[in-house]
Amino acid sequence: MSRPAPSISHIGFLTPGNYPDEDPLTGLEQTLQLLEYGEERGFGSAWVRQRHLEPGISSASAFLAAATQRTRRMELGTAVIPIGYESPYRLAEDLATVDVLSRGRLNIGLSAGRPLHADLIGPLAFDGDWESYDFSHQRVLRFAENLKGTYVGNHDTLIKTPFGPQRPRLQPYAKGLIDRLWYGGGSLRSAEWAGRNGFNLLIGNVTTGEHTDDFFVAQSRQLETYRASGGDTRRVALGRVIVPFDSADAITRKRYTDYAAGRHERTLSPQGERRTLFARDLVGSSDEILERLRSDPILSHVSEFRLELPYEFHDEEYRQIIHDFVTSIAPELGWKEATVLQRSAS
Repeated sequence: MSRPAPSISHIGFLTPGNYPDEDPLTGLEQTLQLLEYGEERGFGSAWVRQRHLEPGISSASAFLAAATQRTRRMELGTAVIPIGYESPYRLAEDLATVDVLSRGRLNIGLSAGRPLHADLIGPLAFDGDWESYDFSHQRVLRFAENLKGTYVGNHDTLIKTPFGPQRPRLQPYAKGLIDRLWYGGGSLRSAEWAGRNGFNLLIGNVTTGEHTDDFFVAQSRQLETYRASGGDTRRVALGRVIVPFDSADAITRKRYTDYAAGRHERTLSPQGERRTLFARDLVGSSDEILERLRSDPILSHVSEFRLELPYEFHDEEYRQIIHDFVTSIAPELGWKEATVLQRSAS
């Protein structure tokens, strides 16, 4: 039986936001300009990673606040913020402010669990016995609850302000942001939790091998679990690392090919105690990439696609990849720029 044709109506891209350790301004400015470029090319969203102790975006809320003033149409997203280091209340204040500045374009991707580099950052971020802190999904739910606009205290609780007595709640209240929360799912447990709790789902090229060594089998089961658990009416965005080289020169093509070859071995079997599975990077001509995408069993079950840009490349290479993707690949997946424009006007 032939696989249904892809029907992608929304395309986004995920950028690592790298910068030279000695010159962060140049790298962050280039990333802001890359977002502007992506919007000009018709992308419906741009997503940034939040990374700590690395020369990359350590504060997604601060960076995206700047991005709200450099873009006008496309959605902006975090993919993802590890909530372990965050105050669920203060983070909600920051991101609500970003959403208001963006005029309702923010998407918030989160993850739970003990955060990366906890042994190094934990003593700096927390007081007391931080290892006993709750890093579970409950921390994500506390964050979400803060965005609902619920008043704090009792029905008669008032606070004094320069504007007179007011009922207290998190400010600013960003109407609709609660519906734009995403969870980075990579296991059956996280997929079930996200669906049950009304989160949209981010899935990408890394997942957990549960009862299988096959990446696509594992991710298909997670998607089925998510939709069966209440996520059947929510948004799902699929991410893949794609590096087309149609308009690249010979030296850059070799660089891309060498990059993929250096990462191929990790795709052959589960990695580590958590049995992490990696999808192959899609590197080659647009025709070659499309052939492999059409055999991706997840693609025909989603309408939103996220181009994941590799960490290791330079600004001019990211622009070339974005150009080739939106010109030669996205239209063959069913995407039309008019669809993006119509969505942004609604």
